[in-house]
Amino acid sequence: MTGTDDPAERSSSPAGADKAALDTVGAPPSGGAEAAGPARPRWVSQVLRWGAIGLSLVLVGTLGYLWYDSRLPSSYSVMSMGYADYGGGFVPAGGHQHAGGVSVATLTGPASGTPAVSMSLTARAGTVTLASGEKVSGYTLNGSSPGPEIRATVGDLVQVDLVNESVPDGVALHWHGVRVPNAEDGVAGVTQDAVPIGGRHTYRFQVLDAGTYWYHSHQVSHEQVKGGLFGALVVLPPGSSSGPDVVAQVHTYDGRRTVQGATGERRIVAAAGVATRVRVVNTDNGPLRVSVAGAPYRVLAVDGHDLHSPGPVVDQGLSIAAGGRADLEVTPPAGGGGAVRVDLGAGSSLVLGPSGAAVPAAATPASLLDLLSYGTPGPVPLDTSRFDRDFSLTIDRWPGFVDGRPGLFWTMNGHLYPDVPMFMVREGDMVRMTIKNDSGEVHPMHLHGHTALVLSRDGVAASGSPWWTDSLDVDEGETYVIAFRADNPGIWMDHCHNLPHAADGMVAHLAYEGYTTPYVIGGNADNEPE
Repeated sequence: MTGTDDPAERSSSPAGADKAALDTVGAPPSGGAEAAGPARPRWVSQVLRWGAIGLSLVLVGTLGYLWYDSRLPSSYSVMSMGYADYGGGFVPAGGHQHAGGVSVATLTGPASGTPAVSMSLTARAGTVTLASGEKVSGYTLNGSSPGPEIRATVGDLVQVDLVNESVPDGVALHWHGVRVPNAEDGVAGVTQDAVPIGGRHTYRFQVLDAGTYWYHSHQVSHEQVKGGLFGALVVLPPGSSSGPDVVAQVHTYDGRRTVQGATGERRIVAAAGVATRVRVVNTDNGPLRVSVAGAPYRVLAVDGHDLHSPGPVVDQGLSIAAGGRADLEVTPPAGGGGAVRVDLGAGSSLVLGPSGAAVPAAATPASLLDLLSYGTPGPVPLDTSRFDRDFSLTIDRWPGFVDGRPGLFWTMNGHLYPDVPMFMVREGDMVRMTIKNDSGEVHPMHLHGHTALVLSRDGVAASGSPWWTDSLDVDEGETYVIAFRADNPGIWMDHCHNLPHAADGMVAHLAYEGYTTPYVIGGNADNEPE
């Protein structure tokens, strides 16, 4: 027997393999375990081929329809977008109807009277010169950024004349956290038209609540606020004495973190043993983590509202939501030997103390102060035992199309912009809203024209000072329940204050029954609120 007669040897031999392969060409199947199956009929192959083509056409057609259906018209009203959510409350005859309603343009501040505070703000596009001398491209108000600080006292009539000298997209000013009449809210396409180059718009409103607030553009806001169109508004209580009081607006210009427009360490001369109020304003798009070294501190107020019996804080930081504010009380140590350092992240800080005082190193606390339990309970002017409206807002993220753009977009109650909720209320309603975040990122939710009371987080009831907020960070996996009274008629935005998120459609509205707006998004004014 030769080697080629051995089956094992034949299968391992290249020559044998070639011969075996040749021997099987054209040979019918033997029906054994290793034999090929019967040939597929031609009609089966054709059916499979045409089925695949048909499936592809259906898929392409569906995607094409979704693309086409998502495109926004050149102008549209917020009154016609989305769907009405009545929160289990009264539904008017005909449902989501606003035709013939009261125009928000009539909901202005006092038309007469001499303003106690009057200011003209001129918006320009160009170069921003930081306090450190660095120059970045952006926008200024009266030649600087931050813009001029506005200070008023509760009850004052404030008048601000906004002039657009050179901002090409137009401009509008929103008074963040301030309870103004709806026509003064400064949202392009909702409460006014954007002010074009060469145009002017006058805001008049009476300030009702003491606290720390700010103003910023609400036209192409994700670009204009980032570029520098903002400033602080401080409202003092009646008869307040002017103790040490410092505003610390934190803003990042082109990657440079600043405090009041200055990079690095900013020093403020402060007497030893004397408390200073530091009004921290987060003008950026993400949470701001604040820590204090050199002495304990207290959180006096959040979002313009004083806390009840706030105690000293040691070895804990504080997180401030985008758009949010916190008033800190810091006291340089008695004796004059040291200063207090308020660290604001990314190498920026505020140092308060006598000239030449030793500056402590930046603190790195491992934990954050929980405002849900900080302070002690106090009086609340809301009846939270009953509600006229009970809304739910679930934030998520899904693939889809927004204005013809494919991507992974934020959803509100499962809907992509512009099919977003319109939360419907009547004046006087008590409102409860449950906000749940399943999106994978933190979202600073900002409701215009109202201040909400935090009732609970993840099922745990608030147990400290009443926590009033207008800019609330809702982190991934968190659920907050908040309450407010519907006492400021109009059409109000309710959106994420991470402004690029809002520009990608994370926007809803709170609408009062019987009110409408004559303004449109887009249109001749090119209104683009986010």
